[in-house]
Amino acid sequence: MNATDTSAQQHHPVVAATRAKRAKDFQLRIADAITAFAGSMTFVYIHAIVFAVWMLFFESSPWPTLTLIVSLEAIFLSTFVMIGQNRQSAFQEAKADHDFTEQELELKDNTKLTREIHTLTEELHKHLIREPSSGPMPRS
Repeated sequence: MNATDTSAQQHHPVVAATRAKRAKDFQLRIADAITAFAGSMTFVYIHAIVFAVWMLFFESSPWPTLTLIVSLEAIFLSTFVMIGQNRQSAFQEAKADHDFTEQELELKDNTKLTREIHTLTEELHKHLIREPSSGPMPRS
């Protein structure tokens, strides 16, 4: 199995639930694809090339139109960033809730086990350190 194969990898239940929810929602899949592309170096390279070609070959005064396009693009990209931040926040909240529940269950189990160990230790001490009823015990 290679490092990119995650099909056999076990995930946190919140991660699995979040992935399943996102896979079902077409709009979220589009937002994920756009966010992934916009956060890549390919996006940067394409923009650098397109803007350079535009400024050098297509318009003698590219700044007003270029400013408008870049501003509109920034508005949309910032919206996708906010979508991603909201998604991450919801994921972290769900994971924290799940982890809290699991930790509480583990604490209850540990407390129960500690009490049982204490009871067993007391019983063991009673059997090992009891007073002899007929004088001192013979030594071997």
